[in-house]
Amino acid sequence: MFMKLTGLIAVHCNSREWLPPWRHVQTVAMAIGCALFLACTMSAKAATSHRPILNLTDHKPMEKQVTRGLGNRILTNTGVWSPDGAWIVYDTRPDGAGLDFAGSTIEMVNVETGEVRELYRAVRGAHCGVVTFHPRLPRVVFILGPEDPTPDWQYNAWHRQGVIVDLDNPGKSLNLDARDLVPPYTPGALRGGSHVHIWDAAGDWVSFTYEDNVLAQFKEATSEHEINSRNIAVSIPNHPVQVRKGHLRNHDGQYFSVLVTRTVAKPRPGSDDIERAFEEGWVGTNGYVRLDGSRQSRALAFQGLVRAPGGEPVPEVFIADLPEDLTIAGDGPLAGTETTAPCPPKGTVQRRLTHSADRKYPGIRGPRHWLRSSPDGSKIAFLMADDQGVIQFWTISPNGGEPLQLTRNRWPIGSTFTWSMDGQRLAHVMDSSVCVTDVATGATHRLTQRFDDLGAPRPEACVFSRDGHQIAYVRRVPEGLGHCNQVFVVRH
Repeated sequence: MFMKLTGLIAVHCNSREWLPPWRHVQTVAMAIGCALFLACTMSAKAATSHRPILNLTDHKPMEKQVTRGLGNRILTNTGVWSPDGAWIVYDTRPDGAGLDFAGSTIEMVNVETGEVRELYRAVRGAHCGVVTFHPRLPRVVFILGPEDPTPDWQYNAWHRQGVIVDLDNPGKSLNLDARDLVPPYTPGALRGGSHVHIWDAAGDWVSFTYEDNVLAQFKEATSEHEINSRNIAVSIPNHPVQVRKGHLRNHDGQYFSVLVTRTVAKPRPGSDDIERAFEEGWVGTNGYVRLDGSRQSRALAFQGLVRAPGGEPVPEVFIADLPEDLTIAGDGPLAGTETTAPCPPKGTVQRRLTHSADRKYPGIRGPRHWLRSSPDGSKIAFLMADDQGVIQFWTISPNGGEPLQLTRNRWPIGSTFTWSMDGQRLAHVMDSSVCVTDVATGATHRLTQRFDDLGAPRPEACVFSRDGHQIAYVRRVPEGLGHCNQVFVVRH
């Protein structure tokens, strides 16, 4: 390029055509300016070619505030849109971050009219939250804390349950998971607390994280007993469970519930042992296709906390392939014993997908997030740092292999995320804006302006509507004498 510009200058200076002296000076100056501009442009392009530039979309979508008034609304990280796409469901809590699980109501708001309907109000000292819609039917599921709490039974990770409310019968809840705290324990019932309940795409099975009250009494694992750890569980319909009333906190459940992961108190460094299983997501709307061409109809991707060869804790991507029948016991009793955790059903297979200990920044990183699969089940998305320490999108096949880096942005991904139903885009927060990332190209586009820190979209949720045209999220805005969480949507 410099040679061409130099030649251009020579042509003008040696031209036989007579030109005034000022024209020669002007031509040389213009050529030199072009050369400097191109040099800077090429240098900048070379420096940033591995990081696509994030731009506003051409039509510059406008966000819409759909809730108003005092109080804080909290969206769950997925499943907040009603089956018809007209309503968004949320819970209410005293603090904007939702860290204090002290909300009293489950509500939904009409996206077009702003009408708010109360679906459930907790009573007798209980609290409720983390609500999601059924994908096909007018019903929701959410966490309910202990009613009539006592000093020995306050809200915590192993003192909570899932309940279902039909929109046609608001205020009346049905127990999702049964609880049995008296040995011998009842198959299909669990012994502790369930959390973040998500229906699969068909609206049949429900996944959630689980912690065990029976094992929580033990502080150290020994050869005589295990200790409590976070695991993944699943509830299936059409198998209601009745338990004996030998404990005040025992209760029946509409669904049959089992653990589908295995954890150990002291994972062997460098092994596939995990001490915690958490932040799960259903794989595909109909499972995924195995390498041999057969279909695994149901599976859950989740984060498993392993120990690196040096002993450091590292969260990795795991998958649990589930059998068709979850009611058949495997290596141990489905209900567990007084000293051991419930065992997964026969045919459950737990596999590790990522091995990142040798990376500069090992393990899953970034904001708290749940693994999410593409609708066709071919890709599991998660967050991990690149070699510069920037949190990017990565994907991996449920069959394993090397993870693929999807984005190469300057700014870290800043929230949980969801896939559009066509599998082409991911909705998320980045650089204090709501953004979408194109899965085919890895290019990220900003849908909203960049807000200041106080008014930025919150990291807990960025949820595509079922038709893929809208994204729901929460921002803090001035309300009364302070700021409150409000639900917003932006069209795409």
